[in-house]
Amino acid sequence: MVRRTVLRDRNYALAVLEHGAGRRYHLPMSDGQHAEAPVDRRRRTLIGALTALAVPVPALARTGRDTLRIGLTPVFLDEQISFTNSWRLWLEQKLGRSVRFVQRGNYREMVDLLLSGKLDCAWLCGYPYVRQRTRLKLVAVPLWQGRPLYQSYLITARTSTRIQSLADLRGKIFAYSDPDSNSGFLYPQYVLRSQNENPASYFSRTFFTWAHRNVVEAVSLGLADGGAVDGYVWEMLARTQPALTDGTRIFDRSPLLGFPPFVARADLPAAELATVREALTGMATDPVGVKMLGQLGLDGFTPGNHGLFDGITHMVQRVSRP
Repeated sequence: MVRRTVLRDRNYALAVLEHGAGRRYHLPMSDGQHAEAPVDRRRRTLIGALTALAVPVPALARTGRDTLRIGLTPVFLDEQISFTNSWRLWLEQKLGRSVRFVQRGNYREMVDLLLSGKLDCAWLCGYPYVRQRTRLKLVAVPLWQGRPLYQSYLITARTSTRIQSLADLRGKIFAYSDPDSNSGFLYPQYVLRSQNENPASYFSRTFFTWAHRNVVEAVSLGLADGGAVDGYVWEMLARTQPALTDGTRIFDRSPLLGFPPFVARADLPAAELATVREALTGMATDPVGVKMLGQLGLDGFTPGNHGLFDGITHMVQRVSRP
């Protein structure tokens, strides 16, 4: 059961929604503006459990020079703690040096840490990589279903049979994952701009969930009429947690786009970058690496090239025009 209580304070409304036992969403709602959501007990528990794996910003400066600092976001880390620990140990063995995973809640924080030299590498999204291309280096790109490509999925509730396109969501509530996400933000913005629509006023309300699985959950629970999500994440959830995706329906898929890449800060020494790339691309030929790739639903990593992200570059240029 979903319970909704709206508390109004002038033009700012706080919607408090509870689902089941102990889960609470705080959705700051304002017409035509974005709100942050959801904050729930599961996320707080996850962040607490990550203490052994994630290094807080002040501690990064104290990390030994031989420690490789790798950034990850909740897009990848949710419910993957044991896997991440195994991956860290595997990387340490292959690289011959210690590895520290640094978890942050959004892409912007991750990029800031990379550009300030507090991270060496990060599993990022193609959108911020394209915008910071001259300040980041491409390390490797995951292979999913045999290709370094994926799609954005636009979803609605399975019961919303009348919604067949973004045109049917005009004046409705829409959920984004992250303002720096290609699949969870840029693609729907691009579609609307291409139709000469203003994304800022097209929907009655929008909010950010800060994780793709949370977009799926918000749409499934009816907190949003539609949402934008990483197609890879949706497919992995459909495989591992079908009860979550069963409540949603895909009504649009983007063209194939460059899969979220593994990147490095621009001043990372070439020899270090090469060893990280070799370790990642070698996972597909290592028995333990193959097992971990299977857990991720990936086929491996490829060195990749910037041309894989031309489609994202085109969308950035279109959205940036008035």
